[in-house]
Amino acid sequence: MAKHDFIEIDDDLSASPLWNEDLAPTRLRDRTWTTWNIAALWIGMSVVITTYTLAGGFIEAGMTWWQAMLTILLGNTIVLIPMMLNAHAGTKYGISFPVLLRASFGTKGANIPALLRAVVACGWFGIQTWIGGQALDALFGAISETWNTALATTIIDIPLHTWVAFFLFWIVQVAIILKGIEGIKFLESWAAPLLLAGGVALLIWAASRAGGIGAVLSESSSLQKGTASFWTLFPGMLTASVGYWATLSLNIPDFTRYAKSQKSQMMGQALGLPLTMTAFAFIGVAVTSATVIIYGEAIPNPVDLIKKFDSTLVILFSMIVIFVAQLSTNMAANVVSPSNDFSNLNPKLISYVTGGLITAVIGILMMPWQLMSSMSAYIFTWLLGYSGLMGAIGGIMICDYWVIRRQKLFLAEMFNKDGIYSYANGFNWRAVAALFLAIAPVVYGFLRAATTPGGNVEDPGFFDFLYKYAWFVTFALGFGIYWLLMRGKVVKDLKT
Repeated sequence: MAKHDFIEIDDDLSASPLWNEDLAPTRLRDRTWTTWNIAALWIGMSVVITTYTLAGGFIEAGMTWWQAMLTILLGNTIVLIPMMLNAHAGTKYGISFPVLLRASFGTKGANIPALLRAVVACGWFGIQTWIGGQALDALFGAISETWNTALATTIIDIPLHTWVAFFLFWIVQVAIILKGIEGIKFLESWAAPLLLAGGVALLIWAASRAGGIGAVLSESSSLQKGTASFWTLFPGMLTASVGYWATLSLNIPDFTRYAKSQKSQMMGQALGLPLTMTAFAFIGVAVTSATVIIYGEAIPNPVDLIKKFDSTLVILFSMIVIFVAQLSTNMAANVVSPSNDFSNLNPKLISYVTGGLITAVIGILMMPWQLMSSMSAYIFTWLLGYSGLMGAIGGIMICDYWVIRRQKLFLAEMFNKDGIYSYANGFNWRAVAALFLAIAPVVYGFLRAATTPGGNVEDPGFFDFLYKYAWFVTFALGFGIYWLLMRGKVVKDLKT
């Protein structure tokens, strides 16, 4: 049945081993997310400490503040394109990311890219949980000195009170995971206005205390530590900006499967992503620059800045904003996708909630305190590194849906283990080959960056240059190689 370019099937697919209630196509009556819901989703995910500190890392490397802003804006505008293209299938067919992958990779092969995406999400879940825990730690310490003194014992050179706050934040998130996807919709829509208000208030405070926005931006040059030229830095920083949301550009169907229309998902994303990311990154740069004037030193982390405030009420409000920011980002960006991805491994055994709990545990095991050990390692190893994986998967997905299949999918067949999407024993080896061939050219550059302190390789060679454009290289190769291998292979399906 089709309605407003929506596809819905009435067949009972519950007996299929590839089906469960969480992976089942969204019914028409449940597609209720408006433009505001989609925009609020992006506001809630973009207003977060890692966005706040992103541009600061660019400036520290040697960019000016306006060069950093333009790079972030361009990167987010670029990633918006594959975001909307992949979102289309979710809205039209009501399917999640791992189910959509079955069309290109096969009913079993879909687990390969889905798990790659899930591992990255687990890493991000750990990072955002660690930062959220630090915010709680600072709040408790500001309220009572006993918090820091009574739990002063160190474990792995980290105070016990920080560990306790980290696990408290982790437990809060687990409680929300148990509520399911509708709890996330409510959280994002409620959090967005609060986060916007908190960011604007922080900017106003910084400008007023530091003598105006002009003085603040002039001081931003003091944040620069590197001496590299803009064009030397630009490739890696642009790829990092794209890589920041390269993950969501893949699994955006997990959300747009609930959208009321294609217009809702497109407008919501266009309004919610590039401008919010750039605006909050600007707030981060401006406030950090203002701290040089106000306190005589750069304070890039808002958690550390809030500790400087004298008013307990202001500290409390600020920490609530940070707490909600970390919570809203983690629940949407880093739980929904891996929950569905792990569920896809064995739909009858692993539900969305079970997948979310697996994500929460792996997020701790990935040691987020190490992933965030320095801004350079965060940009050059973490963001650039996984962007290469995400680019290849995105190129294959978009080629399959828009070029090979021309937006025509067969919903019932996606839950048929012996159907047209089963290929050879459940694997489309052409897609798997395209994935690994696309990734291969950037592996050497990643290994060089990962084994270099700070991740920024001096005297880079050809493969280091390719790595700086990792997402772009692997996206183009994944798209092109998959197209060459799949030409004419599904024509008979399209004519059915």
